Amino acid sequence: MVEETVEKKEKVLATGKRKTAVARVQLMPGDGKIIVNNKPFHEYFPRELYRQWILAPLKVINALGKFNVKAKVEGGGPTGQAGAVSLGIARALVAYDEAYRPILRDKGLLTRDPRMVERKKYGRKKARRAFQYSKR
Repeated sequence: MVEETVEKKEKVLATGKRKTAVARVQLMPGDGKIIVNNKPFHEYFPRELYRQWILAPLKVINALGKFNVKAKVEGGGPTGQAGAVSLGIARALVAYDEAYRPILRDKGLLTRDPRMVERKKYGRKKARRAFQYSKR
């Protein structure tokens, strides 16, 4: 029998993207502090929905309070940034311990949301909205 020794890393780096937002996430064992752009995450994301998105990967694996997360996020708005941080945390957890992959995959937390803003077309007001048409 060959014994496998699982070596736990002390700091893991991962990247998450959503819409035009990019988050670079550092994950390390700790007491549960989550810092986004040098602010506590509840200050940076005042809406409860965004906080739930960010905590989702940690809740799914029952790791709330076990990891410290430090994220730098750029681009996009609050929705894209929260989604990017969530994906970054999920990917960092998988890099930390591969056993988390099936749990996070089942909940859809490792899937990059492919939806992007559709470009505006010429001859139209927006991507699909046509200019107002007047019969007379």
